[in-house]
Amino acid sequence: MKNLNEINNGLIQNLPFAIYACDSDGFITHFNKAAEILWGRTPEIGKDSWCGSFQIFQLDGAPQPLDTCPMAIAIKEAREVYGHELIIERPDGSRRHVKPYPSALFDADGNVIGAVNMVEDITDQRLASQYVRSLIEASIDPLITINVEGKIMDMNEAMVEITGASREKLKGDDFSKYFEDPQEERKIYNEIFKKGFVKDYPLTMLDGKLTDVLFNGSVYKDESGNVKGAVVVARDITEHKRIEKELNEAIVFAELATTFAEAAKEKAETATQIAVDAVKSKQQFLSNMSHEIRTPMNAIIGFTKVVLKTELSAKQKEYLTAIKISGDSLIVLINDILDLAKVDAGKMTFEKVPFNLALSISAMLHLFEPKIQEKNIELVKIYDNRIPKMLLGDPVRLHQIILNLVSNAVKFTAQGKITVSVNMISEDDAQVTIEFIVADTGIGIKESKIKSIFGDFQQATSGTSRLYGGTGLGLAIVKHLVEPQGGTLSVKSKINEGTSFSFTLSFQKTDIQVEADMEILDIDDEFKNIKVLVVEDIALNQLLMKTILDEFGFERDIASNGKIAIEKLQAKSFDIILMDLQMPEMNGFEATEYIRKTLNSKIPIIALTADVTTVDLAKCRDAGMNDYIAKPVDEKILYSKIIGLVKKPSLLNINKVIQNDLNKKLRCIDMAYLINLTKSNPLLMMEMISIYLEETPLLIKAIKQSLKDKDWVKLAASAHKIIPSFSIMGIDSDFATIAKQVQEYAKTQLQTDGIDDWISQLENVCSQACIELEEELNLIKSTKT
Repeated sequence: MKNLNEINNGLIQNLPFAIYACDSDGFITHFNKAAEILWGRTPEIGKDSWCGSFQIFQLDGAPQPLDTCPMAIAIKEAREVYGHELIIERPDGSRRHVKPYPSALFDADGNVIGAVNMVEDITDQRLASQYVRSLIEASIDPLITINVEGKIMDMNEAMVEITGASREKLKGDDFSKYFEDPQEERKIYNEIFKKGFVKDYPLTMLDGKLTDVLFNGSVYKDESGNVKGAVVVARDITEHKRIEKELNEAIVFAELATTFAEAAKEKAETATQIAVDAVKSKQQFLSNMSHEIRTPMNAIIGFTKVVLKTELSAKQKEYLTAIKISGDSLIVLINDILDLAKVDAGKMTFEKVPFNLALSISAMLHLFEPKIQEKNIELVKIYDNRIPKMLLGDPVRLHQIILNLVSNAVKFTAQGKITVSVNMISEDDAQVTIEFIVADTGIGIKESKIKSIFGDFQQATSGTSRLYGGTGLGLAIVKHLVEPQGGTLSVKSKINEGTSFSFTLSFQKTDIQVEADMEILDIDDEFKNIKVLVVEDIALNQLLMKTILDEFGFERDIASNGKIAIEKLQAKSFDIILMDLQMPEMNGFEATEYIRKTLNSKIPIIALTADVTTVDLAKCRDAGMNDYIAKPVDEKILYSKIIGLVKKPSLLNINKVIQNDLNKKLRCIDMAYLINLTKSNPLLMMEMISIYLEETPLLIKAIKQSLKDKDWVKLAASAHKIIPSFSIMGIDSDFATIAKQVQEYAKTQLQTDGIDDWISQLENVCSQACIELEEELNLIKSTKT
């Protein structure tokens, strides 16, 4: 091995790993900058020895003498010592998990003259791995990984508990032996590896008793795409069957279909890359789990509300109320997790729609009046009347910010008051900057904790969750909603005196007026015998809609998909259709388009959607739907929309509402990027907008014509040219993705399904963008003159 003095010192100093050398007595002779950062101090050459740390510890926390560290062993035993993980402590008391890789150094005669050590900081990797593992272990359902031979490779504590077998016994055992019918399990096992997944397959597990489970599984692969095994989940549905039997009104079952991220990639060359991979796995896990949990939770909450309206004993009502409260809390948590996942994935988007700020603030604070009265505290609103009546911004995200802050204030204030202040701090011809303050007289926050409370899953003290509830996500989400909009967020607090959160946001001025919300009607016996066709494929949701419509006194019929709905519509008369969007065989968009264009029917159609996105709302409008309602369905809103469309058309001008809703909520451009790109230079902005208005219609025309002519080179070139314009004009990145799909199709012609729809979507969004950019161009011209 070459002597350390021959190594280029400049190269060592620039390496990202901590590297240092010791002489044969263990005294440090050389070290690089990364080593100083890792140790948290600068060691003294020739005085500090071995690991360069004040203290080192074993993984169980026990102190370890410095002269027994891997570096010392390498010198004493004249060898390499690899992979010995330990903990070092810095002068400030913080600790880091590291893996040292020391090697002895020899002179020309083979005598040990010291050692050189490369130290890998694996702290972030361990934290990420522990986090994912804790989520898996927290599951109440057995989660198991099996190899391609059907042998158990790993499992969570729930699997240990339900089988009564130890982890040692389970590992390597045949998975099928834990089921009542091993042949049936083997059949499902084969199906997983044949199809890649299996969903909601009923089996019975052996655990000293017979436990009914829903079996879900998905294969995982290595980087080369080779199947390495499968991850399976067995959800115990025994309790759900018991509830179904006792209530005899609803079939309540848990439907959990999870797909885990692919097996971890091979260890990257640096710890940073490993941490990035772990974060990606966490994001995928949270997104998948949250979406899959939402479906059964919506049904549980819906049926609980239905049962609460029936005659119940006091104890039954108490139990069901507890279920509803817990379900509502879980939905809030799921929404928080999804928002956090969107932030981590860079998918959080912000709208610019007209809204009345004063009315929005009043409506938000009104939600807290019952809790305020219950706690006997005061809620004070201070509103600056200089603020323009109408503003352009994202009212939904603003609501989310203020609701999180006021919820925190209510939670931690036992007496006194909560003050919400809205003040204009600056104004020019185009926009205003507003400061929002939420102050309380609650328990306060320690000064040492203030800097960390905006982190994910952070709370003021370790006992906060136990005493007051919550997950520590609220303030993290507030931070991620304020700062990307160019706002600032700050907090002041004193223990036992209270806390004040403040944030500033800028909003554009507008003269656009927003129509008042649709009137919410109470159930009226005057409106009976309305015939409703419910188009929904999930049996649980069908039952829920039947129950709700029966309470309204409406007649109802059910169709499991769009094709059946059309058959029923041709055979029988209905007053209105409630149309789910995602269904097998024929989805809601296809069915609506057929009803409008082929049957030429004008029957009112309300879309039922679990996720109101820009693309879905635009497709609802294009297909001919009159309105939409989000799941979980609010019964009063559903009733009001049905009555408004069927019996009281004066309450709702459908086309206008849908168009205005889309115009307000679905403004497809966002000038923020262009303003930043041009440094607000009006001449440059006008030039770029003019180029877009001139070239984009020609590109769309070229795309359509080249597809018709099967000119694949021209189609690929045209699609490629239009892609950058989406980000420049702030158009949703989904459309850039669609343009890339068109480009890829032109290159391969391997995928034909959906190409016409892709190009139609590009044409629609570009046409809308041209309309909006014409308005922006005229506005810039008028402002400039």
